[in-house]
Amino acid sequence: MTKTTALAAEKKEIVARFSTKSNAIAAFQLASTLIPYLAAWYLAIASLTVSLWLTAACTAVICLLLLRVFVLMHECGHNSLFATPRYNKVAGFVLGVICGMPQYVWSRNHAYHHATNGNWDLYRGPLATLSLDEFNALSPRQQTLYRVTRHIAMAPVGGFMYLIFNPRFTWIKGSLALASHLLKGKWREPSRSLHSLAADFQPRYWKNGKEYRHITGNNLALLSLWVGMSLAVGPLAFFAIYLISLSLAGGGGIILFTVQHNFEDAWAADEDHWDYNRAAVEGTSFLVLPGWLNWFTADIAYHHIHHLSASIPNYRLAECHRTYAHHFADVQRISLRDIPAALRNNLWDADNHRITSYTAVKAQSGRWKPVPETSI
Repeated sequence: MTKTTALAAEKKEIVARFSTKSNAIAAFQLASTLIPYLAAWYLAIASLTVSLWLTAACTAVICLLLLRVFVLMHECGHNSLFATPRYNKVAGFVLGVICGMPQYVWSRNHAYHHATNGNWDLYRGPLATLSLDEFNALSPRQQTLYRVTRHIAMAPVGGFMYLIFNPRFTWIKGSLALASHLLKGKWREPSRSLHSLAADFQPRYWKNGKEYRHITGNNLALLSLWVGMSLAVGPLAFFAIYLISLSLAGGGGIILFTVQHNFEDAWAADEDHWDYNRAAVEGTSFLVLPGWLNWFTADIAYHHIHHLSASIPNYRLAECHRTYAHHFADVQRISLRDIPAALRNNLWDADNHRITSYTAVKAQSGRWKPVPETSI
């Protein structure tokens, strides 16, 4: 019996034992996150007239708390934070506003990642990882651009685009397209209802009316918060702290997510060879973090357990890992100092079912088209 087969045979028992949720624990996690978050914001604003170094320190704390906010939002999307589904919906919406992400839509897209984890024919991660053949088909300039945009130094830019710019831009662009569609439809067919005309609209950024309502709700709540905070403390003070903290936190989140799936020789199958449980063990890493950072990231470092079953809440991941450690002995461990090296593995070697790096394969005869070296 292979290790994957043994894990699969015991999986039902593991999930049944550790998937129990607690409203009390979830409420405590929420309170212990949001109260310090609000306090850090208050101190950051107050410190502007005292010391910019103190403001920077408060902003760093806000960044760390935003990481926890995002992971708890992610938990709500899996219905694995609270035992009561409605509580997950309400908390998920609030947390989504705080971190700038329409939670309901994000969670539906994220569910696709879980359903296809390790199947790189279907899902290529947040960095849209290319296969070796796809990379070789690029021009030298495109290859360099691909590598530069995936460098760790670009993570805050990615965080800004991911949490601040894209959710607002796509909502505005999609809403304008919807308004144009409705106006043109009314001009052509005055007797048709707006609801009927809207049903004919084929958007790029949402799949149905429910998703659009959630996107709109998130944006209206967030824009109202922007206006309120700008009036209360001044737009310069607010946006300086807000944009920096959310961009850095978003960049940290992208790094965190990426190294949990992109690391040297991570198992990365095609459609024909994919196995869900094998992907959890061989295609997902275990981040070995200090205790304080595990708290700020709500134990999402135990990512192999999370991908074994997303129904296991974050507050039971570590215990599950310890209890069934014999199944996870071969899971790739990645420490903080290993992260920069792990991030360089952003190419899919489809023939060998693995994730690899430019450096690791550039000398292989017949597999690589030379490209000028860069500083990364």
